Amino acid sequence: MIVTTTDVIQGEEVHTYLGVVTAEVVYGTNALRDFFAGIRDIIGGRTGSYEEVFRKGQQDALAELEQRAKRMGANAVIGVEIDTGTINVDSSGALLLITAVGTAVKLR
Repeated sequence: MIVTTTDVIQGEEVHTYLGVVTAEVVYGTNALRDFFAGIRDIIGGRTGSYEEVFRKGQQDALAELEQRAKRMGANAVIGVEIDTGTINVDSSGALLLITAVGTAVKLR
């Protein structure tokens, strides 16, 4: 399956637009990762543990997007966008949210 951020695929023709397809991945934070991220916030620098969570989350969201598109009968997803955010649970924590959205299509 082709999954791309572009709205056209060079050398391919869209036969049928099947509709918008979405995928969401939510990860909980943990105390140890939050502790080290807090230290990085104070002294500066990148927070590798959170970067890894977002990297994996983006991969998981794209994999889920592909599976949902296949269930719709698609063989490609075009116009893909990935977004990240947080969901505040309470005053002591948040969840990390990664979403992917695109248009499921059937190529000729």
